[in-house]
Amino acid sequence: MKLGEMAEKLNLCALFEPYTDQEVRTAYAGDLLSDVLGNAPDKSVLITIQAHKNTLAVASLKNSPAIIICNNRSAPADMIEAAKNENIALFVSDKNQFEIAGRLYALFNP
Repeated sequence: MKLGEMAEKLNLCALFEPYTDQEVRTAYAGDLLSDVLGNAPDKSVLITIQAHKNTLAVASLKNSPAIIICNNRSAPADMIEAAKNENIALFVSDKNQFEIAGRLYALFNP
């Protein structure tokens, strides 16, 4: 599925547009960035509540196409700008990580 389809089905809010509508096949939920770095599959969407530039750096190292920030947390301007520069889509959801991860899992495994 493409990022745009994922965003639509999960009712996500894009923090900037346009973003590259890349194909996604997996995701990883985590807030401990060292865990994400060590265990997230490459090219997975990152589901987190960590809304800061370091999260973007880890996502970049993992070649993540997107980050979903949960619990309606706001992203600082430097994170949004870095996401644009790194070609990583940035979304916000009012849902918690459990709900977003479960819904996304169901989309990947109908």
